[in-house]
Amino acid sequence: MKCPFCGDENTKVIDSRPADDNASIRRRRQCDMCNKRFTTYEKIETIPLVVIKKDNVREPYDREKIEKGVFRACHKRSISVEQISELVDNVENKIFNLECKEIKSNTIGEIVMDCLKDLDDVAYVRFASVYREFKDVNTFMDELKSMLNHK
Repeated sequence: MKCPFCGDENTKVIDSRPADDNASIRRRRQCDMCNKRFTTYEKIETIPLVVIKKDNVREPYDREKIEKGVFRACHKRSISVEQISELVDNVENKIFNLECKEIKSNTIGEIVMDCLKDLDDVAYVRFASVYREFKDVNTFMDELKSMLNHK
């Protein structure tokens, strides 16, 4: 790290601790040349993720949209907020582990459905009915039959 006072490139870390936001590390440094001290902050660089919607419109990734969809699917089910939060964390991990800069919304939907299937059958069917845009009762029944055959 270059010293902001004299420009020397030899500095040493004399103290390191989490910053107030707990999302970064605060480091106190001292220049080997002029002995002045300064503070730097280190934080994780996240890759900005863009979601490609069905109509090919691109928009920034928004965790809240996944949360809202899962909350709606889990309405009046015996699923805790912690379980929903854990599921969304799991979905988000899978999305970011793909290491893409752009992801199709249907890929996100499939990941959510896979996770919901393991959590609650009713929540899964609710989410699938909206996500897959079931047009009639037969489409709905086909999904239920498919789900029951895989159990």
